[in-house]
Amino acid sequence: MTYQPGPNRFRLIWLVILFLSLTLPVQAAATDVANDDAYEKYVNTSKDFQRVKQDKEWCYSAFPSWTYMPWTYQWTVGYTAASGKWSADHGYNGAFLDHGDVSSKSSKTGKLDWIDRFKYRFYVDHVASKHYLHLWDGNEIKPHLKDLHGGGVRTNPVNAAMFTTLKGLISEHLEKVKVSPSRAAYALDDEISWGHFVHPTMWSVTDDKDAYPNWLKEIYGSAAPIQKQWVTYDGIRPKLKTWNVGDFDASPLMDQWTFNDSYWNDFLGDLVEYTNGIDPATPCGFVGGQCPDAFGGYDYAKIMRKVQFIEAYNIGSSQSIIRSFNPHNAIPAVTSHFHRSAADDIWQTWYYLAHGNRGFIGWVEGWFDGDKPKPWHDEVAPHYLEAGGKIGPLLAKAEWIHDGVAIYYSHASIQLGWILDAEAHGKSWTNRNGDERLGASHMVRRAWENMLRDSGLQYNFLSYVDVIQNGVPPEYKVLILPACLCLSDVEAGRIEAFCRAGGTVIADYMPGLWDQHGKGRRQGALDQMFGVKLDPKLRAADVFGGNLWCEVDQDVNFGWKTYREFLTNKNSCVKDSSGYNKVVRKMPVESVNHYGKGKAVLMNLSPQWYNAFRVEGFEPSLKRDIFIRHIATAGISRWVYLKDAGESFHGYEITYWKKGDRTIVCLCLNPEVSGSQVGGGNAVGLKTQTLPIKLCFVNSVAGVRDERGGMELGQGREFDLNWTMNEGVIVSFVGEPSR
Repeated sequence: MTYQPGPNRFRLIWLVILFLSLTLPVQAAATDVANDDAYEKYVNTSKDFQRVKQDKEWCYSAFPSWTYMPWTYQWTVGYTAASGKWSADHGYNGAFLDHGDVSSKSSKTGKLDWIDRFKYRFYVDHVASKHYLHLWDGNEIKPHLKDLHGGGVRTNPVNAAMFTTLKGLISEHLEKVKVSPSRAAYALDDEISWGHFVHPTMWSVTDDKDAYPNWLKEIYGSAAPIQKQWVTYDGIRPKLKTWNVGDFDASPLMDQWTFNDSYWNDFLGDLVEYTNGIDPATPCGFVGGQCPDAFGGYDYAKIMRKVQFIEAYNIGSSQSIIRSFNPHNAIPAVTSHFHRSAADDIWQTWYYLAHGNRGFIGWVEGWFDGDKPKPWHDEVAPHYLEAGGKIGPLLAKAEWIHDGVAIYYSHASIQLGWILDAEAHGKSWTNRNGDERLGASHMVRRAWENMLRDSGLQYNFLSYVDVIQNGVPPEYKVLILPACLCLSDVEAGRIEAFCRAGGTVIADYMPGLWDQHGKGRRQGALDQMFGVKLDPKLRAADVFGGNLWCEVDQDVNFGWKTYREFLTNKNSCVKDSSGYNKVVRKMPVESVNHYGKGKAVLMNLSPQWYNAFRVEGFEPSLKRDIFIRHIATAGISRWVYLKDAGESFHGYEITYWKKGDRTIVCLCLNPEVSGSQVGGGNAVGLKTQTLPIKLCFVNSVAGVRDERGGMELGQGREFDLNWTMNEGVIVSFVGEPSR
């Protein structure tokens, strides 16, 4: 955009452009997408989607295994020989520095000396200081709400001047710590955002007046619109009741948000590369990551190309999206840990390990009585020690195995989803927070994830960027489109090509009725594939409850307590006999169309009710079959499971990883998870009993080993084990899954 990368980066950019210019015509011809598609060219050539260095061996050399890094907010035991030994004995094998501050009031030798003495891998927070990438804390936001909701410019605009300032701060902070052999990662800042967290924000991220018009030309080509004024949600909201799909045009607002995301993440990528220039051995990113959202820069398809280290809260599917977009599981991805109980601490350790997390950043609050650690540390310590010393190294460099199922990540659909959801608030949309527990895109995505997990199937998210650049990889047999309202022509072409070649595409509702800018279509982008015909006169009155474009009045249900309450309180949707809400009232449910060698299924049902069914128990959760059976008919089924797992084991999940010549299988509990914009990830309804289990494989496996117990179990199909349900069972076997 406006930042001037060094000559090496220019050379790399032009090499990428040259390569793509030679290969794109072949890709386009293979998927029936015109070679002159401006959006396709943009995604394939723009800086917005180019990666920073993310080499796997390089990342692991800096951050080799599972690491617990206490964020020492209330660390009252000092930095002494005794506190160092206590940390080591309790599995706290990492550390934290802030702003490059290496001093310590409680240690004559200094905090960095203490860290190096005990060889604790550490990360440095706020290397770009505070109040640049993160603007305000606590009540500091209140004087700025009008700025956030107005159509002006970010109060601290992102521009070349800020880049110069931050370079100075980064250089100053890194010089203090880069001499240490224990450094593992740098975090530019905590809970960063081009607004404030993911609070509804309408301003421009930059005061560079040429940046947005130039970006519009890049993304639209010769058809770029001319910006007359910066708009806010109030420019769109009054039209939602009168617009039909054919007239719908949210592009003035969605383009602004997309520009902000791109400008912001390009800025982060430039800072990451600048940091690498000072310290070429240490990954850089940020901490306090939020849910995928219309605001704040949280398009994870862009984020995960611009960072080398990330800590994100487990909200809005962020953890599984990060895992999916993490190339070869190279980037150290950790999450926050907040102590609630020892049982929950233990569950978090095994659950996040099983899903590819490389450690915790722990909030040290209430850990000590003065200079004495609280007793719960002794209960949790064996699990931290095992994670850091045994299972973390076992999983290091392992790569995720999926079952041939991909869930599509459409960030434009998240943006449009917010526009439709927020209508219920009227003028009070400015007060909306907590999208991860309200937004239809988040709730639908959560339902699909849990339907798959509860069916014994694993998946990856597949981003719009990867699909545009490479198509749907042939390793997938099923592609799920969760509330994918917005699709570009090139995305639709890639998806159709996947289906024609023999894949199964399953959409819940209204797929591709809008394009990537939020403009309504006269014909749905995938109508031909699904064998349906869009009515361009479709209005809010024709879907769901007939009052809103979305399933739930999120204003009435802003403070909901249970999923059933959320879905029933003053909502008037038409419920299908399957138990799920019908979407387009005049369309049939569960349309199946054979397309080429493949199959396309349009459910015309929202899966949100599954969120309620699964918390109500094993039997209600079986109502997922209406969605899952189409995955089964595509030839996908579970290959490892617990025998006779009824109510007692409801919510169990099995993940699997490939490392060398072995497959690693991780059994854990997948309960509801609580969290917010300031952290979390704790279990809700945690089970802790120890029960005998029979771990079964569809086909015989050999060289089976109980990795936690260190026992060789031999060859076979069924293995008797015990499972304490807030812990993990970790076994491995020789070879790949036999399905």
